[in-house]
Amino acid sequence: MNPKVDEFISKAQSWQEEFETLRTIMLDCQLTEELKWGVPCYTFEKSNIVLIHGFKEYCALLFHKGALLKDPMGILVQQTENVQAARQIRFAHVDEIVEMEPILKTYITEAIAVEKAGLKVDYKETAEFTIPEELRKKLDENPELKTAFEALTPGRQRAYLLYFSTPKQSKTRVARVEKYIPQILNGKGLNDR
Repeated sequence: MNPKVDEFISKAQSWQEEFETLRTIMLDCQLTEELKWGVPCYTFEKSNIVLIHGFKEYCALLFHKGALLKDPMGILVQQTENVQAARQIRFAHVDEIVEMEPILKTYITEAIAVEKAGLKVDYKETAEFTIPEELRKKLDENPELKTAFEALTPGRQRAYLLYFSTPKQSKTRVARVEKYIPQILNGKGLNDR
């Protein structure tokens, strides 16, 4: 048991009982407990298998390579259409977790087997993502911006493409593109400082 996870659970504003129950299940599966991204993360031979996190309406187990799991129970959830590898199992109450414990252990065992086998998720290439019209227009107008954007790593390009595509209104997409032009010109990703 990792003391950082003890602290995380003790400070949680909600889902404490659910987190404790999920934690016990993870540890029963012989996973190593760590705190990554500010949440409990369970690893096998230093590879991320599953993490526990909470939201307003539910708490969840997030399988890092969930897209590769068979999911015979149909309980894995893809958070958004842009999430490629991770899948969640969501819970609204501790009783659901207790009832599902044998099923959860089966999914965890499969996730460990996926890692042992060295299986990889086939990610979409950056070129397969749609470039929002608002960004395309700016790239066409500004050759320096286009060169800077194309020089970014594929991961940084994808982050911008997803962030710029998310808003429903064009004016919001334009505002996002405008805000990040200086950062792109400086060769920085969306979350770089």
